Amino acid sequence: MIYSELIRQKESRTGLDADVIGSLIDTSVSSVSIARIEDGAIVFSAAFGSQSCGRAATPATLYNIASMTKPISAEVVLRLASSGSISLDEPMHPYWIDPDITKDDRHKLLTPRIALSHQTGFPNWRAETGGVLAFKGTPGLVYAYSGEGYEYLARFVEKRMGASFEDLAQSLVLGPAGMQDTSYTKRRWFCGRVAFPTNCRGISFLPVFAQKLVASHLMYTTTTDYAKFMLSVMNSVGVSGAFATERSTVQLNQKACASTLPQAKGSICESGYGLGWEIMKFRDRTLLWHTGRDYGVFAIGYFSPSNRAGTIIFTNSANGARVVRPVMEGLAEDPAFIDCLLARARIDRGCAKQYSTS
Repeated sequence: MIYSELIRQKESRTGLDADVIGSLIDTSVSSVSIARIEDGAIVFSAAFGSQSCGRAATPATLYNIASMTKPISAEVVLRLASSGSISLDEPMHPYWIDPDITKDDRHKLLTPRIALSHQTGFPNWRAETGGVLAFKGTPGLVYAYSGEGYEYLARFVEKRMGASFEDLAQSLVLGPAGMQDTSYTKRRWFCGRVAFPTNCRGISFLPVFAQKLVASHLMYTTTTDYAKFMLSVMNSVGVSGAFATERSTVQLNQKACASTLPQAKGSICESGYGLGWEIMKFRDRTLLWHTGRDYGVFAIGYFSPSNRAGTIIFTNSANGARVVRPVMEGLAEDPAFIDCLLARARIDRGCAKQYSTS
């Protein structure tokens, strides 16, 4: 087993190391990278396994984080709104209408808030509607997880601001957070640092890169950089208190779930969609979290603004979800919280059977 580490060792790492190393062997997961935030600071970042054939994964390894791109893109929009440059509730149609929906008057209902909270009524991808963007429901009245909604929002922001979304992200989010190892699009400095995706048997294949910005997907970054992003969100960098509250407010209620497991008796796990994040209320904590999945990729991150603690887990495996529980157990998370989060994230012990994003 190849292993490397950055930042500092903790006594509590002993259980984590043993659990993760064993899990990688048992599940044919090529590598996992982990960053941990406690008391509002990054306390460690570690990597286990191989990023590609013969090359050890390190905390500097770049992972495709799939849909965990969305919270970063959402933060760009929130910071623009906080500065008064845009409004979360303004119609987008004066600045951008996708040519596929010009004849459908429902495009006039679309706003940034609706797009951020997955209420556009669009499919996840237009491939689901014959390669043409189309409404599957009325905006604001239906929930439909949608990468297309985020792409639509990015086009609106570019038209509205007269600047590229990637440049705005750099100036408003990545730069202020000190995220030097993060990019929406392929860069020369990716060379030799990318975790190759692997299938259920641990066989690797070539990674996919965005040649132009995809606001909802395909960002490459490290767990350390993503932890810096989480810290900037915790510290309300670039947003007023009101917008920080908006970010952590459920915009769309999902059904509440009460765990029936003995160790979780009496605990309630409620969840819903906020602005860029899914919001989960567990006992006395409110957590913001998100996952990212492609075939050969799995990532998850969560944090509590009040506890100022969080965890980021990136993998380059179709089996990647199977190492999340051992990592969380190694970090001594509450067993009831682990059960609730993994149930809400639809994480099971099986192998991902098809290409998907979430």
